[in-house]
Amino acid sequence: MSSLLKPIFYTSLALIAFAGNSVLCRLALNNNNIDAASFTNIRLLSGAITLLVLFFITRRHSSKTHCAVSQTTTPKAPFCLRTTLLSPSLPSKVLPAIYLFIYAIGFSYAYISLATGTGALILFACVQLTLLLSHFLATKRVLPNEVLGLIIAFSGLVILVYPAISTPSFSAFLPMALAGVAWGLYTISGKKSTEPLQTTTLNFLLTIPLIVLTFVFTFNQVTITEKGLLLAIMSGAITSGLGYFLWFIALRYLTGVQAGVLQLLVPIIATIGGVVFANEPLTLSLVIALVLVLGGIFIVLNKK
Repeated sequence: MSSLLKPIFYTSLALIAFAGNSVLCRLALNNNNIDAASFTNIRLLSGAITLLVLFFITRRHSSKTHCAVSQTTTPKAPFCLRTTLLSPSLPSKVLPAIYLFIYAIGFSYAYISLATGTGALILFACVQLTLLLSHFLATKRVLPNEVLGLIIAFSGLVILVYPAISTPSFSAFLPMALAGVAWGLYTISGKKSTEPLQTTTLNFLLTIPLIVLTFVFTFNQVTITEKGLLLAIMSGAITSGLGYFLWFIALRYLTGVQAGVLQLLVPIIATIGGVVFANEPLTLSLVIALVLVLGGIFIVLNKK
């Protein structure tokens, strides 16, 4: 695959996975098929299992594997991951897992109380602010085209979700805001990864202690139907585990601001999916939102 197509390919797949995850979460949580804590736990656990299996398969087919931690090679598949888990530097690698867990648990609980449009605005606003601030602190500058593109693209999102916007309570706003900040920080950590599969697998595995704690404290509130269980597994294994792995690959080609503005396509993709697959109406607001988001993205990507 050419170097020009790689960022487009991986970014597109990741964004489609994010949009699919939004749909799966809505189906699971809005219809009381599963409680928020159980959805989060099953989502992260199934993602960890899927990534671990993929990690073993990909390493098994390699005669040698490079270990990003020890800077050595080994023919055995689990060596790199095991070395990472036993490494003295492990505490520094726990933070991305904490970001991942905060995002997942905050998103799940907020989704129960917030309207879809309101939740999307809070989430993506916090993601944009986190990535923009990080980009500014790292480079000491933000280009005018980046600010202009972000404003235009975000205005498209506002137009898309405006009919569903309502004033949220603080108890609903806080978990979604924390989820947005956590996802922004998780994205920033992904830009530093040289081994996306190994890094993503480790991040999901390191959430297991938090999963156990959450299960202990919410055991009496567990509600799981067969449909809810299936949706949580699909969300974790496909749209989260594999989606986040693809996102970490895509981040190699993107700046922080570019990564932020491109994610504004997620609700657009989800809405278009509803038009194509669920016979939802194609509205003027969707067309305007699509034009504004794509135009904003073009301005951000076009450094001239």
